[in-house]
Amino acid sequence: MSVSENQNTIFPGGDKAPADYFTGTVWIRMLVPNELTLNCQIANVVFEKGARNNWHTHPGGQILIVADGIGYYQEKGKPTQVIQKGDVINIPPCIEHWHGASHDTEVTHIAINPNMQKGIAVWLERVTDEEYNNFK
Repeated sequence: MSVSENQNTIFPGGDKAPADYFTGTVWIRMLVPNELTLNCQIANVVFEKGARNNWHTHPGGQILIVADGIGYYQEKGKPTQVIQKGDVINIPPCIEHWHGASHDTEVTHIAINPNMQKGIAVWLERVTDEEYNNFK
């Protein structure tokens, strides 16, 4: 049983995210998969403590709505930000970034990927432990 199935959440558990693009354990439940009529994709994503995704970009941009927990968000060359329940992060197209859970707390967010005709994600290198642990 996944972590998200044990959480007090409005969405049931998802599938384990691919290890090629994530460090640690992450669960993804597609809520609106590749919706061409509305031109967006929406997912509920649960990061266990210390888990994060690789550096990546979204050609069409992305919106993250933090639903629970505490996590981190960083754009390349900028300081890491703490994100928490109720935060909304607007990520412009093609901005290199990563996001994930804090060291001590899981984080759940809704990921909205608009403008799918431009592509959903371009995956890059892993976020190193040094990058993850470095708060500027």
